[in-house]
Amino acid sequence: MLIDAGRTDAANALFDQLLSKVPPNLAPWTRAALLTRRAVSAWRLRRIPLALELAAEGWTDIDIEHPRGSDAADTLGRLGYLLEGIGHRHAATEALRVAVSVARAGDDVEVCAHALQNLGGMLNFRACELPPERALPVSAEAKALLEEGLALVDGGRVHLALLAAHAASLAGVGDLPAAEEAARRTIELAEGNRWACSVGNWVLSRVRRAQGSTAAAVEHAKAALADAEAVNDTSLVQRYSTDLADTCREAGDHAGEAEALRRTLAARATAVETLQEGLAQALEQRRVAIRAQRLATAAQEAAERDPLTGLANRLGLERAAPHILAHAANAARTPWLIVIDIDWFKSVNDAAGHAAGDAALREIAGVLRAECRVGDLIARWAGDEFVVLLTHPGDEPSPIGPAVAERIRTAVDRHDWTTVLGAVQRPTVSIGVAAGPGPFDRLFANADAALYQAKRKGRNRVEAFDQASGAAPV
Repeated sequence: MLIDAGRTDAANALFDQLLSKVPPNLAPWTRAALLTRRAVSAWRLRRIPLALELAAEGWTDIDIEHPRGSDAADTLGRLGYLLEGIGHRHAATEALRVAVSVARAGDDVEVCAHALQNLGGMLNFRACELPPERALPVSAEAKALLEEGLALVDGGRVHLALLAAHAASLAGVGDLPAAEEAARRTIELAEGNRWACSVGNWVLSRVRRAQGSTAAAVEHAKAALADAEAVNDTSLVQRYSTDLADTCREAGDHAGEAEALRRTLAARATAVETLQEGLAQALEQRRVAIRAQRLATAAQEAAERDPLTGLANRLGLERAAPHILAHAANAARTPWLIVIDIDWFKSVNDAAGHAAGDAALREIAGVLRAECRVGDLIARWAGDEFVVLLTHPGDEPSPIGPAVAERIRTAVDRHDWTTVLGAVQRPTVSIGVAAGPGPFDRLFANADAALYQAKRKGRNRVEAFDQASGAAPV
């Protein structure tokens, strides 16, 4: 009400108090309605970044595909108003039409009337930009919507807004006497509402201009423009100043035309600044979102990575393995799982210390990287146990899993351990291998059974699970 009265300072002070109060435990659509109402107030007060932030927060919280109830209609109607203000007209029209549809199905007549007023008012302005033959049906649709709204409410701010917009639609369809009556009634009921007065005077200016009374049309247009500027409504200012310039030109008032055009340019500059602020806000929000996404990705990668060796850990392996196995099945590739265990690793730790044991684990990880392909998944399963998951074309004549496993075993056996372990016993590895298909748990169980056989047979060897017999070799 303070904004519509042109009392911007008082409105800003009250709005700052309002922002500190957020009722707890609100339903999503109720919270969205509250946030978008605040966004509209911020927009009217030219606090553009705050308006966009509030609107984005409210919009994010809702299920836009299944709007139901009066709060949903209220939210969508106000989002439509904001979208129209920033020039996103297609989205604005869609949101306002959905708002009307949802409001009609609800039980709050005032919300429904407000949704009808939003859509009807938007159509009034769209009609002003069209040639007469195309403008008439748009104004007729607006008139029908606004009359539907007027039938729902009698008195109050929504009724006043409907009455003002209805007067404009009557002028749009050429019913000048009814338009004049509705405009005068709007001004009479305004009682300090400068927004309503501005619309009423704009309609009277259109009526007088159509009647050929250009001097009277100019006076009403000037009054409408002054009120629109007082309530910080850039859209109204652009519309009214453009109409005033045209009317002054018809009246031969070139100075008045120039002044009106100057105010049009100022309003358009404000609109451009609004869009620039909106773009800057959107860019900043996108930057923050990308940064948050990168931090989340880094956190997820850290959670799936073994800090000692830099390999995937058990969590990383268990998350990635199903995708690798599914891709292998779709591409007719054979998956192989290689389970590697360091022989007598406890004795290495006991003889050389845990720091040397950690260094040995890092050396093993380096050997695995060197002996495996870039696309193979290498992971530290637990303690001194490692896993490699790889795939190869199903029609290859020789099985690649055991060959890779033997290459790893040989590389570890021949590795120079003196720098890491000195004269301590040289580590070797026992390896179990199994072929797919999955699931991963079964593949791991088979490879683990083969590993057990490798240990039973003296360690530092590779054993492969016998897929045909369903058992590890004895």
